[in-house]
Amino acid sequence: MQALYDVPAPAKLNLFLHVVGKRPDGYHLLQSLFTLVDWADTLHFEKRSDGLLQRHDQGDALPPDDLCLRAARLLQQHGACPLGADIHIEKRLPSGAGMGGGSSDAASTLLALNRLWGLDLPRQQLLALGLQLGADVPFFIGGSPAFVEGIGEILTPVTLPSRRFAIVKPSASIPTAKIFSSPMLQRSESMVIVEGFAGNESLQLSKTTQFAQIGFGRNDLQKAAEAECVEVSKALAALEARFGNSRMTGSGSAVFAELSETITARIQVGVSNQPKATLEDLPPGWVGKICRSLELHPLRDWARD
Repeated sequence: MQALYDVPAPAKLNLFLHVVGKRPDGYHLLQSLFTLVDWADTLHFEKRSDGLLQRHDQGDALPPDDLCLRAARLLQQHGACPLGADIHIEKRLPSGAGMGGGSSDAASTLLALNRLWGLDLPRQQLLALGLQLGADVPFFIGGSPAFVEGIGEILTPVTLPSRRFAIVKPSASIPTAKIFSSPMLQRSESMVIVEGFAGNESLQLSKTTQFAQIGFGRNDLQKAAEAECVEVSKALAALEARFGNSRMTGSGSAVFAELSETITARIQVGVSNQPKATLEDLPPGWVGKICRSLELHPLRDWARD
């Protein structure tokens, strides 16, 4: 195998996000429900025999030493691998959105190079490497929707019903550190205890369950983000008015709404020019997409359990 082309790196949404504590090292302890969606970056990998790692941006320039290069270097060192790679990135996910774009790119890099270089490291080793890169990276390596705890490293796979979401990213972005240090940061008083997690590998959620109505559910970072960035409030209000619900994902600034069965049906039969079924009238600089949730990560089988 000399190359892997068209490798997807899908985004995630936090269907809820609770801040439930803080570690002595300053990291906040979270509980969240993550789902994958079909808005994704695309990566291409070509094997090199000289050990060099080079990234080629097929779009806006990324930081010189981004998570993809750090992931490749970490895997190369861990596997004592003499091979290198040319990594081509087509960025489609907006940056600073709270959708895990950089973390997803890093996870897909670990999964792809593990395969391209013939290292055959098991998923547990890749999860450990991913956590060294960022708290969201293990989720994408895990490969399924998950109830997430700790700083992101404790994953309980869940089964979620298929959904459609309207996702909007305003032009502004918010530094994550600013949100977590804000006096407006909310904290959930008690831990979420979900019946069915203990002793089960996967939680089955009712198909009629709505993400905002499952007995818990808000984003504890949202008020801090709204205080910091008026565009977040505007985006939330716009989706609330159009779809009847809205919430911020991660630390923002992207927001999302779950689509009703009526609007979803219009999209499925191709009647997508209805006013409520499109995001074509966004303000300048904003981006949006109607997305479908994913049952599994497209690369779920690229690592052995």
